[in-house]
Amino acid sequence: MSSKNRSRAEPASPHPEVSISEFRGVRSLHLNDDLSGDTAYAAIQGSMRMAVPEQIELEYVQQMMMWMLFAEKPAHIAQLGLGAAALTKFCYRYFPEAKVSAIELNPNVIAMCHEQFHLPENDQRLQVIEADALDFVLNPARHGKIDILQVDLYDAQAQGPVLDTPEFYQACADCLSDEGMMTVNLFSSAENRVKNLAAMELAFDAVVWLPEVHDANVVALAFKRAPAIDFAILYQRAAIIRVNYKLPAPYWVNGLKEWMMIDEEA
Repeated sequence: MSSKNRSRAEPASPHPEVSISEFRGVRSLHLNDDLSGDTAYAAIQGSMRMAVPEQIELEYVQQMMMWMLFAEKPAHIAQLGLGAAALTKFCYRYFPEAKVSAIELNPNVIAMCHEQFHLPENDQRLQVIEADALDFVLNPARHGKIDILQVDLYDAQAQGPVLDTPEFYQACADCLSDEGMMTVNLFSSAENRVKNLAAMELAFDAVVWLPEVHDANVVALAFKRAPAIDFAILYQRAAIIRVNYKLPAPYWVNGLKEWMMIDEEA
């Protein structure tokens, strides 16, 4: 990571200050750790390649789209934690018939995404909402209304998801439609990861995950209702996704196949 060409948004207490860095054509967003006062090495919360701002740059963020192997036309896609808006922008562009919602607690993140990461303004399809993710999923008015839920909730310390209880994951499941799915980024220790997966398995019919990628990110996919998995069909869908959306979907299928073999051996 380079600390050159760095700019920052004005802080709005009690939310962390937001900054950006640029390195080799990639712009990254950071939440600064007020405890240390060190902004040079703040964890990356999301990135965008400036030459292709609508594409998803980071591998684990690409994996958050692996629900595409199982659903082609979701009506409502929701994102908990805006990050650098990569998922929100991608879903808004490539699923023109879907409603896209993003829930972000920190107004500085929202402002920076509009200013520096090409996040569109709200319209009839796109709603970026400044709110607490837990309040959002606990609201009964949203239960059964979301087809895809993408969860990437981290603070400046980035030690693990800030919401990780069985009650939280049950509320996420309650928000999903009957065939709904949730993807979750688990950037944490092995112990914390096991804790999160166990909590998900209490709330969902089936939970799978891909092998760890860079910087200890593991992405899990949770199904409200377990699907029938035919790998021949999944590879066909993955090939279409790779061509049409420029996402490495065949690797996702490889990862799911590896998970299934390990799970059967356990």
